[in-house]
Amino acid sequence: MGAVMAVQLSIGSRVRKSPFFKSSRNAGLTAASVYNHMYMPTSYGDPAAEYDRLINGVAMWDVAVERQVALKGPDALALARLLTPRNLDGLVIGQGKYVPLCNYNGAIINDPVLLQVAEHEIWLSIADSDIQLWASAVAGALKLDVDVFEPDVSPLAIQGPKAIEVVSDLFGDWVRELKYFGFRVTDLGGIPLVVARSGWSKQGGYELYLRDASRGDELWARVAEAGKPYSIGPGTPNYIERIESGLISYGADTDAETNPFELGMDKFIALDQPYDFIGKDALIAIKRAGVTRRFMGLIIDGPRIMQTSEDRHNVTCNGADAGYVSACVFSPRVGENIGVGMVSIVAIDAAEPVQIQMEDGPRSARIVPLPFI
Repeated sequence: MGAVMAVQLSIGSRVRKSPFFKSSRNAGLTAASVYNHMYMPTSYGDPAAEYDRLINGVAMWDVAVERQVALKGPDALALARLLTPRNLDGLVIGQGKYVPLCNYNGAIINDPVLLQVAEHEIWLSIADSDIQLWASAVAGALKLDVDVFEPDVSPLAIQGPKAIEVVSDLFGDWVRELKYFGFRVTDLGGIPLVVARSGWSKQGGYELYLRDASRGDELWARVAEAGKPYSIGPGTPNYIERIESGLISYGADTDAETNPFELGMDKFIALDQPYDFIGKDALIAIKRAGVTRRFMGLIIDGPRIMQTSEDRHNVTCNGADAGYVSACVFSPRVGENIGVGMVSIVAIDAAEPVQIQMEDGPRSARIVPLPFI
């Protein structure tokens, strides 16, 4: 095989830049993708160091691509109830909830964190799909008294076991008392923020929701300075750690038919609640019939998989189609190649090795529960 040429991402005005874009480039950004119509940092050139900071220290991530969809008005909660199968009883200002969103067929179309930031204002902190268009269409069709818009809000994540030290140095010890997905509206030297105990890792951390895009470089510098005693450095949502932790990546792990039961989201689906929601009839039928596949982990044989995969890999069991692997890599903590993917119940119940069609040929693997760690 010939050498694989590097592919360059062209930077232009059509794809939006985050408020931290200049700072992230100055910090050594080497690779990016596009997510929610924005450039999303994916590497600073030293994957081993970025992984080590997340697992053992602290990292700062430009995750402004995690856009907010604001529902504001007297019918904000009514619209939110329509959008998610999760029962929103008990929703309070200051405590977020993970809320899968489904279409009318019961397929998942996003999995945001919901934050009620004011009496009549709710934010959906979304994954990569156009939920503002979806929510505004639903609100308009039903003539709900609610505005649906994207507010000037851009998250900066601080992740890793030492994140709590950095954030408490910045804001005070009250941040230690926040529950997971708990948040507070505050400021940092006049920079308006929402501070939330959240982030796309299992290593602990916070997200600073910047509420003034003009102050992105200033916030980045404040966090970098506060993190110096803890050897903070730049990073991105980490490919290896997310697989080890069994975190779901909407769009990467899901397809057009994926339903929340396949993803193990049963506890977030309240089919017996008195409120109607989009996809309710379909989800009742899916629950009654039972799923035919599940999101699972796989231990994969063969040489170390050091490159992040560009494609899904087909899985077979005894020669029959058994699903796909959506992400795989060598895990330093597990000490083996690991992957996640959507696997058929038939293959899971067979409890036999499966075959994965990799770029370098077929590999044997065994199906295991998630998370790995």
